[in-house]
Amino acid sequence: MGINGNLILGLTGGMGCGKSTAAALFADCGFRLLDADMIVREVLLPDPVVATTIREKFGETVVAASGAISRERLAEIVFADDLALAWLENLLHPRLIAHWQTVLAAAHETAFVAEVPLLFEKGMENWFDFTVCVTADSRQQLHRLQQRGIPPELASQRIARQLPLTRKRDLADFVLLNDGSLQFLREQVRHLSARLLKPTTA
Repeated sequence: MGINGNLILGLTGGMGCGKSTAAALFADCGFRLLDADMIVREVLLPDPVVATTIREKFGETVVAASGAISRERLAEIVFADDLALAWLENLLHPRLIAHWQTVLAAAHETAFVAEVPLLFEKGMENWFDFTVCVTADSRQQLHRLQQRGIPPELASQRIARQLPLTRKRDLADFVLLNDGSLQFLREQVRHLSARLLKPTTA
């Protein structure tokens, strides 16, 4: 078990594979959700120090009319520039880890699921008791991303910057298939949750 006897599950997968859906299903099964994207969006980017640092690096073009950092504009810049992406990740990653450590240190014998898109890319697998990869057919990925308003070219570009899905699947302790119905995914999550939570409740 991880910090304070907590069970920590790392959830990853390709863009458009349904990580957030799977994470919500784990939450339904009793896991407490740690969403990396949500933490970046709601905790890190609004932080005055982080926002000022990003503004100084990229200029006013990344600032929305509200005065907040525009995630959409920031994404357009960094996903087209490897150095810019690395800079942003180096800024946010240590702060994300520190936030998680604070949350985990305050909990005792709790089951957590952390949604981490770049789990294997950042070598974070040792942070977790188990890792889970959500997979889907490439056509499903692109279709779902287009439904979220991401243009096909940008979707393909972002997918290409991640480890191949086959590699993530090989590295993960468990794999969830999300080519079928929501009920099919729910049944997989329920089965895995029952398997993982049983030792903690014995």
